[in-house]
Amino acid sequence: MKQKLSSIFIMLMVMSSQSIFSQQSSDEILMKATEKAKKENKHVFIMFNASWCGWCKKMDKSMNDPACKNLFDKNYVIKHLVVKESDSNKHLENPGAEDLLKKYKGDKSGIPFWLIFDNEGTFVEDSFDSKENNLGCPATIEEVTLFIEKLRKTSSLTQSELDNVAKVFLSK
Repeated sequence: MKQKLSSIFIMLMVMSSQSIFSQQSSDEILMKATEKAKKENKHVFIMFNASWCGWCKKMDKSMNDPACKNLFDKNYVIKHLVVKESDSNKHLENPGAEDLLKKYKGDKSGIPFWLIFDNEGTFVEDSFDSKENNLGCPATIEEVTLFIEKLRKTSSLTQSELDNVAKVFLSK
């Protein structure tokens, strides 16, 4: 009986720690990402997403495609902030993420919405086009072209590497 209770206690502790981790504040996530980016000479790529968001999943799948993953990883510290969850999943949201989304005018744009900061924590790019439309997960030629330009400005990706990223986003 004691062994069973110990097992249940350990399982509850693991579940609790996962819950706490998923609720890390946006300030803490951004601060740690910036510290890491500074050490690694990278930019910070913040993506706002939600568990129900198909376009968010598509963006993640594209960024994690074998042809792209290393390219993103060598140039960005990538972090996700959970926002706009359904009532049953509000516990997944990062405290302060909605405020950060609002600060950068992404609160009415839909998700995914992303921001890029330099390694000092200074804002450099967002997912808006010139007409304030959210690129979200770029999928059209126009969206992918603009996305590539934003990556060009915020990374050391070569033209060949940027072409690879474009192919992946256009093919998904």
